[in-house]
Amino acid sequence: MGTGELVLIFLVYLMLFGAKGIPSLAQTMGKAVYQFRNAARDVQKEIIDSTRQIKNEVNISQTLVDTPTAPPVGTEPDRSPKPDQDFA
Repeated sequence: MGTGELVLIFLVYLMLFGAKGIPSLAQTMGKAVYQFRNAARDVQKEIIDSTRQIKNEVNISQTLVDTPTAPPVGTEPDRSPKPDQDFA
């Protein structure tokens, strides 16, 4: 909406409801702006929280991939000599 459209709407409102209706219009507009800002803030917070959670999950997954796995408990590594190994 442009400035001209807002002025036209205001003039029509002024003709329909008179000067006494201006405070209620201002109050209604203030409440609408307040609710819009709160909704925008909530959406922004949700997006930030979601991206933070995704980054944490990716970091955990990457850590699990980079971590060497230990042999199962109760098993010993194979220490038998290899055919081409020296016995010095």
